[in-house]
Amino acid sequence: MSSSTGVWIGTPVHSPETVTAGDTRPWDHGPMSDATPRFLTLADVAEVLNVTVRQVYALVRSGELKGIQIGGRNQWRVENDQLEDYIRRQYARAEQAVAELSDADLADQPDDVTR
Repeated sequence: MSSSTGVWIGTPVHSPETVTAGDTRPWDHGPMSDATPRFLTLADVAEVLNVTVRQVYALVRSGELKGIQIGGRNQWRVENDQLEDYIRRQYARAEQAVAELSDADLADQPDDVTR
């Protein structure tokens, strides 16, 4: 209910007869568009990756993370799919590094050590 007008906004998921003042149960607002925007700002990407905007800018400029420049200077956007692809590549890269470390560890072990 709107506090200023006393009019219900949205459709309650529960029956109107059971609604009380201060009710915090969810409301059904009908079909919603996709919650994730197609394009993200560098700040949005930085938040997802938990890094600085400067680090994201360096990734875009190096080509590791594909982005597009919109309008004037420093107006970069990264498509959500490109960010997901970058994350997948980083996981694959990490798996490869771990495998190489494991192989190196095995090579350094004496022959009589079993795992």
